[in-house]
Amino acid sequence: MTDPVNRTILLLDIERFSHRDDVEQAYLRRMLYDITDRALHSAGIDETLRLRADRGDSVMELIDANASVTALLRALLTEVPAELRAVNRMASSSAQIRLRGVVANGFVAIDKHAGWVGSDLNHACRLLDAEVLRDALRERSDDFALCVSDALYAGVVRHDHPGVPADGFHRVSVASKNGPLTAWLYGPVPGTAADEASGPALGTGADHGDTGEGKAPGGSGDRPAPLPAPGPATATPAAPEGRWGVMAPGPCFRGPVTIGGGTVHGDQNNLTGNQITGDIHLGGGRRRERGEEA
Repeated sequence: MTDPVNRTILLLDIERFSHRDDVEQAYLRRMLYDITDRALHSAGIDETLRLRADRGDSVMELIDANASVTALLRALLTEVPAELRAVNRMASSSAQIRLRGVVANGFVAIDKHAGWVGSDLNHACRLLDAEVLRDALRERSDDFALCVSDALYAGVVRHDHPGVPADGFHRVSVASKNGPLTAWLYGPVPGTAADEASGPALGTGADHGDTGEGKAPGGSGDRPAPLPAPGPATATPAAPEGRWGVMAPGPCFRGPVTIGGGTVHGDQNNLTGNQITGDIHLGGGRRRERGEEA
């Protein structure tokens, strides 16, 4: 086995490849290779700076660490979507090609069977197979979804180079058998629109990004609504008919009523049989005590 060498890792995978017949798969593989070659050529990365491995429905490229990662990302964000639009515009429905992509970096060795070995490469492959990346491509109207590793984001993307907007990438968490992996997805995180409208989806079991915390309008529902601010009492019509069809005597008060310096809250019916003294305030007016001149 060779000594591990630092490389930029590029992975591109065809969506729903296994659903096609042999003729369609051969066509899609040819398109995948053409699009990859054009993107790398646009980034100034020729054949002398890369190694390629074929995975059937996907392609893996190990790129020399001296090649510009910024130029590669810029090509992936502009050239690849444009190539896909051009191809799909003239293709039949069975020949439409949509791609998931991953860019990472790390140390990779080559064994005696020409196989590639390295934990960084394994992590990149897990990002390519992540549900969040698959969901992102399914939810988008365009034909390409890209994510980058956390290390590559920290080293390149976050510095906001021309053509590689840092604010276009969003942190996501990818489950793996070795624990969660952090990656950065370009474009909207799956489910973001639904989450903003109705709160986080339940039962997904996945962390789809740092969407932040907030409170839904109206509160969570686990606490009572605040009482309305006190206002002047209002008198409503007499209470409804009683059991024998006779109107219940006395007015019905709703809201706080100030009587003799005290306040009565809630609905109060049939305030009869008692002497009320002191000032009575009803709906902003004032009734004076018995014997006092009105």
